[in-house]
Amino acid sequence: MPAKGAMTTRLAPPLGSPGQDPGPTTGAQIRDAGFTYPARGRRAAPVAAVENVSFTVAEHEIVALVGPSGCGKTTLLELVCGLQTASTGSVSAAPAVLMPQRDLLLPWLDALDNAALALRIHGAARDAARERAQPLFAAFGLEGFEHARPYELSGGMRQRVAFLRTLLSGKPLLCLDEPFGALDAITRAEMRDWLAGALAGEPRTTLLVTHDVEEAAVLADRIIVLSPRPARVRAALEVPLPRPRRVTDPALMAIRERALEALRG
Repeated sequence: MPAKGAMTTRLAPPLGSPGQDPGPTTGAQIRDAGFTYPARGRRAAPVAAVENVSFTVAEHEIVALVGPSGCGKTTLLELVCGLQTASTGSVSAAPAVLMPQRDLLLPWLDALDNAALALRIHGAARDAARERAQPLFAAFGLEGFEHARPYELSGGMRQRVAFLRTLLSGKPLLCLDEPFGALDAITRAEMRDWLAGALAGEPRTTLLVTHDVEEAAVLADRIIVLSPRPARVRAALEVPLPRPRRVTDPALMAIRERALEALRG
């Protein structure tokens, strides 16, 4: 039975050519990956962002990357999404979509058109894209706001529209980069619980970047703890707890403390 607040509306299959191969896996495999930004402009020397990082993301698994600010977490997401190419090692992943920290909603479009934008990019006509996106607004707690412009939505609602747009891309692997980092503490906690329910009701393979170890423990099946730049894996922690999870659960608090200890090195 889905957790409270979980989505029960199933998404339509992704757009694409008939028989299109989504790739050999729905997850990702990172092997001894490294990435160095070349010297550029005022930066006199190359900057190593990632060094000898290895981990996997299995089908329908939620893996959280936690680490200090600027340690290379976003770079790892870019490698998985194919936006960057590893300087060393290898990165193999299913087609992935990146949801950045900022919602990046287009101010001249209403919420429905913003959510449907992923379908439009794949070639769907505007009316067809809106028709596919509209039934999902109720499941996302957005019913009645289909025609609202971004400035009329709260921060949490904007993030829900952005997440719906991400899901409608049809990619098997979701890469979420601090999706709630710009929200206040109360809204962030509400959105964290909402996302946990959403992913319980509509399982997706997910790689989540966060600096909040509590958020990682609530959402993830596994937590990868990274060192300061260049990012290296300090610990890989399993989170074998049933869902929904409570932040006051002693077992969850113990995992949070283990992650914090690993962060401290």
